[in-house]
Amino acid sequence: MIELVSAPDCIGCDKCVEVCPTDVFDRTISGVPVIARQSDCQTCFMCEAYCPTDALYVHPQSAPVGSADVIERDHIGRYREKIGWGKGREPGALTAVGPEVPRPIAT
Repeated sequence: MIELVSAPDCIGCDKCVEVCPTDVFDRTISGVPVIARQSDCQTCFMCEAYCPTDALYVHPQSAPVGSADVIERDHIGRYREKIGWGKGREPGALTAVGPEVPRPIAT
C-alpha cells in the first residue's frame, strides 16, 4: 500500500498520478501529489517504479503501516532497484543513474 510521498525528493512530474490504475493520488498546486485515496491502492508498485526521483514508498503489504515515521529512508525507491531500474533517475533523464547496461543486438 502506498505509504509515503517524500516532498523534498518530488519534482512534481505527476508520473505517479498518471500511472496509478486506481487514482490514489491528487495533484496539488505545489506540484507534490497527495495520497488522497490510500485504501484504493492495489499495491501494484507502479507509482514507485515510475517515480524518476525515488520519492515514493509502497509497502508490500496491502494494509497501512500506520505512520510514515517508521519507514526508514533506505526503503524509499527500493522497488525500482529490485526490478533493475537502478537507484533512480536524475530529473529530466530518460535512464537510470549508474553504469550503462549493454543491450543485446537484434539479429
